[in-house]
Amino acid sequence: MNILVVGGGGREHAIVWALSKSPNVKKLYCAPGNGGIAALAECVPIKATDVDVMAAWASSHAIDFVVVAPDDPLALGMVDALEAAGIPAFGPRANAAVIEASKVFSKNLMERYHIPTAKYQTFTDMDAALAYVRAEGAPIVVKADGLALGKGVVVAQTAAEAEEAVRSMMADKKFGEAGTRLVIEECMTGPEVTVLAFCDGEHVVPMPSSQDHKRAFDGNRGPNTGGMGAISPSPNYTPELAARCMDEIFLPTLAALKAEGRPFRGVLYFGLMLTPAGPKVVEYNARFGDPECQAVLSLLESDLLEVFLACREGTLDKLDIRWKREAACCLVLASGGYPGSYRKDYPIEGLDDAGRTATVFHAGTRLAEDGRVLTSGGRVLGVTATGATLDEAIDAAYASAKHISFTDIQFRTDIGRS
Repeated sequence: MNILVVGGGGREHAIVWALSKSPNVKKLYCAPGNGGIAALAECVPIKATDVDVMAAWASSHAIDFVVVAPDDPLALGMVDALEAAGIPAFGPRANAAVIEASKVFSKNLMERYHIPTAKYQTFTDMDAALAYVRAEGAPIVVKADGLALGKGVVVAQTAAEAEEAVRSMMADKKFGEAGTRLVIEECMTGPEVTVLAFCDGEHVVPMPSSQDHKRAFDGNRGPNTGGMGAISPSPNYTPELAARCMDEIFLPTLAALKAEGRPFRGVLYFGLMLTPAGPKVVEYNARFGDPECQAVLSLLESDLLEVFLACREGTLDKLDIRWKREAACCLVLASGGYPGSYRKDYPIEGLDDAGRTATVFHAGTRLAEDGRVLTSGGRVLGVTATGATLDEAIDAAYASAKHISFTDIQFRTDIGRS
């Protein structure tokens, strides 16, 4: 089959890497791709959000199957457009992807179907939002309703910090239209766990649990980022918790979406908080998390293309999806200044040496005309290693990352240990 993967980050590199192992893949394309993906797939210079151009290109290039990986094109209806053009695609349609595209929708869905989550209120009026913050006090969580590159959440430790978050989102338009509506919710406590799950509209098959590290600096300090590293599985996610989450969260969520006329086919991301009162939903995503994807897919033994096809065809219950009995760690190497402003186009050294002991997934890279790999984004690389134990995987990822250097390199030193 000729396969097109939409996107150009570390998540898409991991998906392309896993698909490249399938004997049923004839040719791989990625749009727009990046400097590392280019070694495995033909990169096509089309923006991931250019729905019409992407569908037209796939139609004219005999593409048999498209994997839509990022959140924005899913929310824009790329799967709908591809299917309308007669091209099978992996990922939820827009009316199901709204579970990530609108936090107001997802919180209201959880309330209607009694899925455990934090107490919350939604706002379109800034003065009302500010009054609620003052009444509730801190700590408190302020969330932009729409998509904001994983950065639209502020966990405010003081009321003043929360008020500033409200103003920056609603008055200053920090996240554009994504912040015109807000969710303000109680600050839950407990370990955070991510569970990615394959879904075919009827059935849900969880992958190994994972744990993202959102804050920019060691000790979980600093601003939220798109993710500075991830481990899998999470040591906090026991079989007993897994069974409870399946009964109280995973199956009810899939059933709720179906009941609303929004059957979900693709990867559903469950961001969970293991609170003293039990597991609760922090957020949903309508796709693989990044960098959780890199860690989790490094443990997959089954053919990823077969899984994707089963999700679309409604036959997920017929598959026996196999995973390595190991652990994985993905360490993100970022540009200095991320998630704020940063410079690009620094040469990256040591990739071959690091690649001998780990899989280096490219996120923000590009190929120069002379063949050098240059930095081109905030999160540059995801050095991913596996091991018999979590400690071994973490040690291997850090040991491999030591080979890599570029100007202003930034990374956390406590992934999996904080």
